[in-house]
Formats: sequence, structure tokens, C-alpha cells
Amino acid sequence: MDFREIKEFIKDFFGYIVVAFLAIIIVVYVIGFEQIIGPSMNPTLKEDDVVLLDKIGYKVLSLHRFDVVVLKQDEKHMVKRIIGLPGEHIKYVDNVLYVDDDVYKENFLKNVNTTNFDLKDLVGNYLVIPDDMYLVLGDNRENSLDSRSYGLVKKSEIVGKVLVRLMPITGFKIVN
Repeated sequence: MDFREIKEFIKDFFGYIVVAFLAIIIVVYVIGFEQIIGPSMNPTLKEDDVVLLDKIGYKVLSLHRFDVVVLKQDEKHMVKRIIGLPGEHIKYVDNVLYVDDDVYKENFLKNVNTTNFDLKDLVGNYLVIPDDMYLVLGDNRENSLDSRSYGLVKKSEIVGKVLVRLMPITGFKIVN
């Protein structure tokens, strides 16, 4: 083995190390994978689906109404949909979402009954959602543990925004 072969080996070895290091950084800080557990996001996401998360973009850009996010609640990761944003008053009356008294259609829901509620009934003294907090609900409203149970969610509790459903492969789709 001559010196040029050793030099090429070292060069290739360090190249692989750099690529592996960058891959680890990306998976830990930029993207993530999450398996859906439970029925709370049916029919959008079903139990055992695997989704790809954006773990950094939502921190730089803002979250929007109807974004699907993963949040950490009592040491568990839960997938929910953002319904209410900071500064808004949210209520449901007869299955209709009202945001600051304007009607919003939830086109992703199919034959779902959302129990009537008002933001002030959920969280006590708030007339509007405070800064850096969100109201989240599951798409399967009759079978979802969400803001109606545990209150508003802090932005710091959000782990990432769901981008796509990866598995099952036949169900690959962009989640919105």
C-alpha cells in the first residue's frame, strides 16, 4: 500500500464521517418521524401511520390554522390540528367553527359532531387565546383527548409540524 492509497482512504473515511454527522444533525434537529397512536386524527391519519415532521421550519415561520402538529403532553407525543391561534376567540355552535364571530369551514372533517363550546368555557378567564398558545383538536372529535380536556397548548410544547404521511406507502400524501 503506498502513501496515495492511504491518503485516499483517509479522505474517503472523513467524507463518510461528515455525511453521517450531517445526517444525524438533520434527523435530530430538522426533521423527524412519528408513528400515529390512537384514533383521534381519523380519517386524516390512522393508527400506525408514520408521518414526517418539520421540527424547525414552524419555529422560524408561523403556525397556521388547520396545521397538523405533534405536541408533547404529559410525556406523550400527540398529533392534533391547530384550530385557534393567539389573539383569537374560538367557539363552536351547532358544528360550526366561529373565529372572532366569523364562520370557518373545516373541509377536512366528514360527518363529525363537535360539541358546542366557547373558549372561556374551556380555559376560564381567557376571552382570547394568549400569545404563544394554541387551541388544538383531533379530527375525530368524538374520540380525541385535546384542548377541550387539557386546555391550550404552549408553542414550546409543539414538537413539529406534520408534512407528509409516509406509511403505509399506498397512503402516501401531503398532510394539510
